[in-house]
Amino acid sequence: MTSAMKTTDLLKIAKKYGDPVYVYDSEKIISQFNRLTNAFNGVKSLKLNYAAKALSNITILRLLNSLGSGLDTVSIQEVKLGLLAGFKPENIIFTPNGVSLEEIEKASALGVQINIDNLSILEQFGGKYPDVPVCIRINPHVMAGGNSKISVGHIDSKFGISIHQIPHLLRIVELTQMNINGIHMHTGSDILDIDVFLYASEILFETAKNFKDLDFIDFGSGFKVPYKEGDIETNIEELGKKLGNRFNEFCKEYGRELTLAFEPGKFLVSEAGSFLAKVNVVKQTTSTVFASIDSGFNHLIRPMLYSASHQIKNLSNPDGRERYYSVVGYICETDTFASNKRINEISEGNILCFKNAGAYCFTMASNYNSRFRPPEVLWHNGKAILIRERETFDDLIKNQVDVKDIFETIKEKVSAK
Repeated sequence: MTSAMKTTDLLKIAKKYGDPVYVYDSEKIISQFNRLTNAFNGVKSLKLNYAAKALSNITILRLLNSLGSGLDTVSIQEVKLGLLAGFKPENIIFTPNGVSLEEIEKASALGVQINIDNLSILEQFGGKYPDVPVCIRINPHVMAGGNSKISVGHIDSKFGISIHQIPHLLRIVELTQMNINGIHMHTGSDILDIDVFLYASEILFETAKNFKDLDFIDFGSGFKVPYKEGDIETNIEELGKKLGNRFNEFCKEYGRELTLAFEPGKFLVSEAGSFLAKVNVVKQTTSTVFASIDSGFNHLIRPMLYSASHQIKNLSNPDGRERYYSVVGYICETDTFASNKRINEISEGNILCFKNAGAYCFTMASNYNSRFRPPEVLWHNGKAILIRERETFDDLIKNQVDVKDIFETIKEKVSAK
């Protein structure tokens, strides 16, 4: 929540659109985009490709497109969303993992940049389409993030082509005469140690020397954002200076100017998001006070899936005495958002706000327990704009095929008994 959006604004949104509800502050997205751009202002050619998987609402995609962002996609559906949102095909990069050759062919037919991360598909695609420009995703075998669940550049990762397989990779390129125009890596999320990231970048530079006709080098993303007051985060300005200078040096060594590309997702939208939910029940047990909300991991799975910590504010009682609460959901499984967390005193009916709910929150929501997915609201220029309606029961069953007639014979047999 930036200064542009106040607690009273969030409470009004919860009242108007109901709860639970996701709210995104466009001003924060814009400021994060500008911050990252400014950090690399020493680079002649910079391309930010927003990672659509972080938050794929078409209105958010249109906002990023209006800022001059490109789009990083991981499925043919995200490619089509990007095109629908107005991105030009040449500004979309397709970086899937483990998909079929057929899906890559469909994306290529739409004119987007292809990024391939395994030798098998590289050889097949290169053999059929040697003239189509292809980027190669490298696994540098570097653990740049602290959480093994969200670090994807380590040696046991399923992502990318191992640096130890470079000789095999080069042989495929030579035999197929395919057009390699980009080199890419992504080490994972929550990057804190800039020196480790720079070390991985040197591996990418060395790999790039094997290809003479590159247009860009893509360094992925995974910049850490603060999840609470005083929390540590990636020093983007320091990274911009150090990596920018090294990139410029490499371009001189390489013999021509290249584009430095990133694919930020969480960095752009995480802090812009707030998730609002009402407290259904305050339940005291022998050792714990539970605040059970009108939601669950069907709407916000990150705490259960990644042990992610989201700051929780009581919007209805912001000045109340702090007490310890375990915030849980209504899903009929262990469904914990926070354990023994200090929150201003909670009463039934209060609205709680989960911070940093812009990235990998709504996009990972489900209909588990046959619950409806919540609406999404954009806070833009001081106004709340509905950008996704709350689901209804009709939405829940619209793709189901009711074949009740096939059970009539069973009912007849049961009745006969």
